[in-house]
Amino acid sequence: MRYRLGLRTALRALGAHKLRAGLTLLGIVVGVAAVVAMVAIGQGTRAEVLRKVESMGTNLLTISAAQLKFVAGRQQQAGAIAITLTEKDARAIGDEVPSAVAVAPAQSKRLPVKHEELTTTTTVVGTAPEFQVVRNFRPVAGEFFDEEQERSSARVAVLGQTARLDLFGNSDPIGETIRIANIPFEVIGVLETKGLDTSGQDQDDQILIPLRTALRRVFNLTSLGAIYVSVHDRAGMDEAATAIAGLLRERHRLRTGVADDFTIQNQSALLAAQAAVSGTFTLLLGSIGGVSLLVGGVGILAIMLIAVRERTREIGIRRALGARRKDILLQFLIETSLLSVLGGVIGVVTGVAAGQIVSLVTGWPMLIPWAVALVAVVFSALLGLSFGVYPARKAAALDPIVALRME
Repeated sequence: MRYRLGLRTALRALGAHKLRAGLTLLGIVVGVAAVVAMVAIGQGTRAEVLRKVESMGTNLLTISAAQLKFVAGRQQQAGAIAITLTEKDARAIGDEVPSAVAVAPAQSKRLPVKHEELTTTTTVVGTAPEFQVVRNFRPVAGEFFDEEQERSSARVAVLGQTARLDLFGNSDPIGETIRIANIPFEVIGVLETKGLDTSGQDQDDQILIPLRTALRRVFNLTSLGAIYVSVHDRAGMDEAATAIAGLLRERHRLRTGVADDFTIQNQSALLAAQAAVSGTFTLLLGSIGGVSLLVGGVGILAIMLIAVRERTREIGIRRALGARRKDILLQFLIETSLLSVLGGVIGVVTGVAAGQIVSLVTGWPMLIPWAVALVAVVFSALLGLSFGVYPARKAAALDPIVALRME
């Protein structure tokens, strides 16, 4: 009964001081909204980065010709020309590394491509049929080239979505002829949309052709730019990378102490690194929101102290009429708790709405962390209760005679 009376009294008190209650609410709303919105954007960005890494292939090892260095987050070859990987290396990996499920050799180059009067410059990738399994590139129309077309150096092509739009618009390209470096190719398939990779490159802006066709008829090369290897399971990727490195060093006759003339990138390591960076980013954003929530708690403390001073005569009258100290204490704690919980709920709704708006404007992905939202509401309630204890105790400690004399 006492709690019900305290709740009614608290609601009347808040309704009588709408501006003050609104200002108190505002601090909590801003804090909770900041936490929810920032963590939602951080979690969404993390999920998108992980999705892009995983879309590159399943349990993927990427072997690049020559040593690679990283400049401004982008990989570059340390040497001017890399001719250290060959088709024989790729076959040796498939034959001698037991954990290698599939191997896809590849070489690429940006070349002009023409269809009738339309011309574009895109990345032409010569590779093997295993590429669609290793790199997870599946055709949504037509088909991928097969082993027979690879062995016979067939002039067939599979288009990425960006290349398809540049050359054909919305029309069906299957069966049409395109010219790559002035050599005619028949379009036999169109790949599914992949989007940007982790380095910001458009994975759809490419055309895939059989490797032998690319090396002998288009690029006039005998070396590979990369070998993609799909490993049986993620736990064995480090072991597979070590085995491949040892095999390639032996095949390339590299003496002890001589640096590798290739680079092996481990998708699991990249995934872990990206997850760590994204997690740190999310934690940073959440911390900024947490500071805003703490500021809201300080606002509750300040405004409730002002409320105690303004309502000194009211407290004195209630004490004179028989209200006990714990009744006064309970009333002020209920007021702060109501403001905190209400502010938390409104803050969650505001944070979700703000995150959606930011996502629409910037194109950043958003993942609503309902667990974080619930924690933010609970934390705001505890924060309000904590910061409301001192004003409540101060109000309860007032001497009724002194309080009645206050103007």
